[in-house]
Amino acid sequence: MKKMNIGLQLYTLREEMAIDFKGMLKKVAELGYEGVEFAGYGGLPADDLKALLDELGLKGFSSHLSLHALRADLQKEIDYLKAIGAQYMVCPYLFPEDRPKNADEWRTLFVELEQIGKEVQKQGLILGYHNHEFEFEGVVGDNNPFEAMFAETTPQAVQVEMDVCWVQFAGKDPLQYIDKYAGRLPLLHLKDYSLDDQRQMVTLELGEGVVDLPAVIQAGEQAGVEWLIVEQDFCQSPPLQSIEKSYAWLKRNYLT
Repeated sequence: MKKMNIGLQLYTLREEMAIDFKGMLKKVAELGYEGVEFAGYGGLPADDLKALLDELGLKGFSSHLSLHALRADLQKEIDYLKAIGAQYMVCPYLFPEDRPKNADEWRTLFVELEQIGKEVQKQGLILGYHNHEFEFEGVVGDNNPFEAMFAETTPQAVQVEMDVCWVQFAGKDPLQYIDKYAGRLPLLHLKDYSLDDQRQMVTLELGEGVVDLPAVIQAGEQAGVEWLIVEQDFCQSPPLQSIEKSYAWLKRNYLT
């Protein structure tokens, strides 16, 4: 089986990147990450960002874009991603005001995502959807909303970016879901966590929490995942130390 690429979701470094966007990209490359998934572009024109990525030897393979951004000017977002050499455009989160409240509203969203995804595909990119825990709450037909989304959209239009932390936090088995979406799961967020006294998630460096990461990695390989993406929503150490520690875990447990 082909080894998966190792990327970083740059939301992990959001505060540092707001101060020194280019410098943080350089540090990510120096740590050994092969690519990055953007959560904003630091105000850089696309050509400038592409030149910087090329200089650093990083692949800007994906970007998280809000549903609002996709609705506001889809063509602008497509053009930017194509200019930097990205392949994936991912809807990462539904804000409460955008979140469907019943099955009919979910189905309306599925139709919209299918339409967006078809346009994205027509222009040479791939639309993905990234889950949290709320997609596993409620019912749409015979499924939870997460399962219904991918049952009622086509693989050509909407691919899966699975976050194993949120799947497990929602009480589901990440390994079963990875297997279920094999062939439709190019991007996998590799994360770890524990629970605090209020049973809320505390995101941790890889290997420090309750997720069976070796099993997740093996399942991801078998499912055809292209990119393992390190992300830590909130770091317990300085974020640069956290991503270095997580990459070191991957070196010990996967890359060597």
